[in-house]
Amino acid sequence: MVKREERAERAPLSRTAGKPVELVKEAMHASVSDPVAASMNFLNEVAGRYPDAISLAAGRPYEGFYDTADIKRYLDVYVAYLGDQGSTPDQIRRALMQYGRTNGQIHGLIARMLAIDEGIEVPAEAISVTAGCQEAMIMALRGLCAGPDDVLLAAEPCYVGITGAARVLNIDVVPVPEGPDGLDPARVAEVARAVRAQGRRPRALYLVPDFSNPSGRCLDLPARHALLDVAAAEDLLILEDDPYGLFGLDDRPRPRLKSLDRDQRVIYLGSFAKSCFPGARIGFLVADQTVVDATGHRTLLAEELSAIKSMVTVNTSPIAQAVVGGLLVESGCSLKAANVDKIAFYRQNLLRLLDALDRHLPAPWRDEAGISWNVPAGGFFAMVDVPIPADEKLLEVSASRHGVLWTPMSFFYTDGGHHSLRLSCSGLDPDTLEEGVRRLATLLRESIA
Repeated sequence: MVKREERAERAPLSRTAGKPVELVKEAMHASVSDPVAASMNFLNEVAGRYPDAISLAAGRPYEGFYDTADIKRYLDVYVAYLGDQGSTPDQIRRALMQYGRTNGQIHGLIARMLAIDEGIEVPAEAISVTAGCQEAMIMALRGLCAGPDDVLLAAEPCYVGITGAARVLNIDVVPVPEGPDGLDPARVAEVARAVRAQGRRPRALYLVPDFSNPSGRCLDLPARHALLDVAAAEDLLILEDDPYGLFGLDDRPRPRLKSLDRDQRVIYLGSFAKSCFPGARIGFLVADQTVVDATGHRTLLAEELSAIKSMVTVNTSPIAQAVVGGLLVESGCSLKAANVDKIAFYRQNLLRLLDALDRHLPAPWRDEAGISWNVPAGGFFAMVDVPIPADEKLLEVSASRHGVLWTPMSFFYTDGGHHSLRLSCSGLDPDTLEEGVRRLATLLRESIA
């Protein structure tokens, strides 16, 4: 309980007694003033002020694959599937239109998809179907981090969704800097030990092993095995986020950490935003770890986390689940089969982006100017290093004078990335992507000159 003296020192909720309330921002939770959130809001505001600017910033999927008729088709497929499974019309109506199972109803289809596409063998009961992957992150973080000394390790640069979720939950995030080849397992061990030496407890490590957002980096197979060894040695769980794993530049097998997991150290986070469409708002987590209580009773972690979900979204929309369920049934529970055209498109767009950079910022001029970029093996993003500050001021100039948007890499660091920018290639048709890179090149030439 807060003492009265402590209450008096805190900022009041409002300053307008007897008048319409004006809330004091300093009295609100720190998450509303999160610098990363403010930066992303700035990016959205710039996009709103310059609606004709070409966006190399947004990592949204390409809308050319979407047809509203697909929604009804997927629903019809799923309804027919339920009937084939023996459900009566009343049961089908209830499945789509009533409150449903907290952890979802398409968990069995997702389990089959994971086995077919990724070699991940888990019981369906270990899967929670969530309202987007963001909810899966919140459930995992809240369940794992029980006290103020529990912290999350995260690869840096880092997807802002996980750092934002941690901020909302008052969980400290300790960055583990990536190297040129992605996250170094030895560095993870060092950071975990340093955190423990401070009297705090590193509970989990978050990373995107395949074509990460924002850097586009990918862990090789030896590093994946080494990371699992480090997790065991340092008593860490791994939060493996996999939004881009389908979209490699080739068909080379890149086993997910969860498929290599023999000690149940990995909690797998998935989403159908790119493989189906974002409007469905369906994600999932795989948490097959065993939880033991004081009486010796054993349950699956996914079942325990459902208590958190029941207090957040109650249950994930059954209608949205039915849409994704219809996609899975129609494709034989293979996202690889369902996304053949998308995979080809995103591969070509990433290659187009890299080729356009090479042509519009040619050597030797770019070498003399100090411009370089990475060559990702897949995904939606590339990272460009520049000799000038890639900050909000430059972004404003880029949008207003050159009609092109991009994302400062500093948005993804606690302190860093000030001379780098992230480019997305996912949401644009080839001609618009080409024009966007041409405009970016003009900006860089003028700014550097």
